[in-house]
Amino acid sequence: METIRARFGFRDKDETVKLRKRKSQLHNNVVNEGWLTFGITAFSVVFRLVNCSLVQTSFVPDEYWQSLEVSHYMAFGYGYLTWEWQTGLRGFIYPLFFASIYKTLHFIGLDSVTVLIWFPRVMQALLASAADVKMYFFTRSMENPHVAKWTYFCQLCSWFTWYCCTRTLSNTMETTLTSLALTYYPLPGSKAHHRSEPRTPHSKKYLTLVAMAIVIRPTALIVWLPLLVSHFHREEGRLWLITHRCLPIGALTLVSSTVIDCLFYGKWTLVQYNFLRFNVLHGLAAFYGSHPWHWYLSQGFAAVVGPHLPFFLYGCSLASRRYRVLLVTIVWTLTVYSFLPHKEFRFIYPVLPFCMLFCGMSLAHLKARRRAAAGVLLVANLLPALYTGLVHQRGALDVMTRLQELCEPPGPAGSPSPEVLFLMPCHSTPYYSHVHCPLRMRFLECPPDLGGAGYSEEARVFYQDPLHWLSGAFPDRAALPTHLVLFDVLEKDISGFLESNKFTRTAEIFHSHFPEGRVGGNILVYERRAAALEENTPPDI
Repeated sequence: METIRARFGFRDKDETVKLRKRKSQLHNNVVNEGWLTFGITAFSVVFRLVNCSLVQTSFVPDEYWQSLEVSHYMAFGYGYLTWEWQTGLRGFIYPLFFASIYKTLHFIGLDSVTVLIWFPRVMQALLASAADVKMYFFTRSMENPHVAKWTYFCQLCSWFTWYCCTRTLSNTMETTLTSLALTYYPLPGSKAHHRSEPRTPHSKKYLTLVAMAIVIRPTALIVWLPLLVSHFHREEGRLWLITHRCLPIGALTLVSSTVIDCLFYGKWTLVQYNFLRFNVLHGLAAFYGSHPWHWYLSQGFAAVVGPHLPFFLYGCSLASRRYRVLLVTIVWTLTVYSFLPHKEFRFIYPVLPFCMLFCGMSLAHLKARRRAAAGVLLVANLLPALYTGLVHQRGALDVMTRLQELCEPPGPAGSPSPEVLFLMPCHSTPYYSHVHCPLRMRFLECPPDLGGAGYSEEARVFYQDPLHWLSGAFPDRAALPTHLVLFDVLEKDISGFLESNKFTRTAEIFHSHFPEGRVGGNILVYERRAAALEENTPPDI
């Protein structure tokens, strides 16, 4: 009987049933994906924090004067607002981001000058790392892990990204938001495109990020115009997309930005209109320099893309048809900016992440000598990244570290309080955001001619005849500042003034190996001798 029961598979009730263990492939994939996400995120964060610490130079004045200086004024009540903020040309929403950080640090008692300088840059580094991670997984979903790996590699080793992505420029935030928005954009073949219904959250996410980028810097519309037109052209529910996504998101973002600007300006101000009217309609941006129409095509784009340029061009020939809109966006952006007289490298920075996608395709397609090509690309980017980040134009920041010493408690009673005069091209250094004390400071101003009667640019008048300007500005020796900051190229022109007023050089700080025009290779700090100060001090009564 037992034999028959066993043959037909009957078992006793008390007999334990043994189940065969199986490993779930789905579970393994989820675990592996989780570890991959954690690894990429952790590496990106550490990489960008190292990136942040190894960028110790200045780039352009807007990095400080249109962000941190305004934020310091908003948070602490003192700072310098340039003419753009007096004419309603700039929006407060981007400086408000840093001002809130400053206020938080003040409330918890951590608002030292070092923390105030570095914490905003650390925040930019974290945002840049988030964009790196999102771009990696976006490329992985579009192509394959192999292409995603090499695109990620190209993004991290780009010298211009290294140089800019942790700076407090509005162009940096514009680029970060553009990268994040692209990962939600319904590019043909992406997850967002497969869920092509306009009611999906993808269109809401990317349109929100685009609206934020445009509010922070209106020129972001130049980059996104071809992408928006392409999306609307491919979308079946265009009317729903416009009425339920574009208009509500755009209106909410614009109204929020306008309310913030009106609160801080104290009057009705539409910053985006003023910005476009000044830079495009009136062309007053040319006041700060102009270049020939082909500058971006002959110099600017090649410098920004750097050693990636041959890989970008090869990747363009390999890219499938669905990436055509990205190529059109790059060409469109370069073309539009070419028609504007004032040109800078940072203006085309937002299209650089698009270029890295084509560079990644190029490296992934190489069969022979791929590692050698990657090694050459890394070294070729590493040298300019380290030089521009650690050496070129570092004096503008180092001299402010030196001036921080003047914020220490005053000396004996009756000694004059420090006063600094910057005899340099306007906005050559940061200002109160990098000393964090109400130190008396003055610099040569250079606002453009806005139609005022008898206009004369102070910096230009000074450089036409420095000694005449100094004698007119300080007819009384007692009114002289205690410290002068100047480039070494000016020292010879005002040597007589320095000697007659008993100024002594107390510091010589390296700035650049490539002095040009009024910008010298070193920055000099002069201080009036104690005896000279005592001569000008009125006697006690």
